[in-house]
Amino acid sequence: MGKITVEKTPIDGLVVITPKVFGDERGYFMETYNIADFTEAGIDCTFVQDNQSASKKGVLRGLHFQKEHSQAKLVRVFNGEVFDVAVDMRKGSKTYGKWFGVRLSGENKKMLFIPEHFAHGFLVLSDYAEFAYKCTDLYHPDDEGGIIYNDPDIGIDWPVPSGTELIFSDKDQKWPRLKELS
Repeated sequence: MGKITVEKTPIDGLVVITPKVFGDERGYFMETYNIADFTEAGIDCTFVQDNQSASKKGVLRGLHFQKEHSQAKLVRVFNGEVFDVAVDMRKGSKTYGKWFGVRLSGENKKMLFIPEHFAHGFLVLSDYAEFAYKCTDLYHPDDEGGIIYNDPDIGIDWPVPSGTELIFSDKDQKWPRLKELS
């Protein structure tokens, strides 16, 4: 596991990964995923879909999940900075309804591994950010679910930059609270 460092979070299974970066005067190189390193770190899953998005400052995407086709995700930012959040939705988990957030950026190159049965979202902190993630199941549009970003029972402390107006999709403003989900 010489190419990644894995930091546990207060939520079991949710980990922050920092890849080893090889840099010189030309720039840098890093492996963003290596099955052997991830398996050794206890992340033994098969990714089947890669996604990428770009957003401007103040965009808040989420909190999203798939209902029946739950996805584990490996998320990272390669340009800009976001505050990335995962919420534990595992029934019976001692951390059910708890959240964890981390700044991911093109500069720090950190990644977040999010196990299945978590809701996920992020807030763009920089003027512009490009976000990429791997998923363990295909996206099923009819299976999409969400939790409102400001659910008071979860209490996410979004670090909204001063003077920034939040920007949402229509659906992200209409998700229910966690306790309203069946």
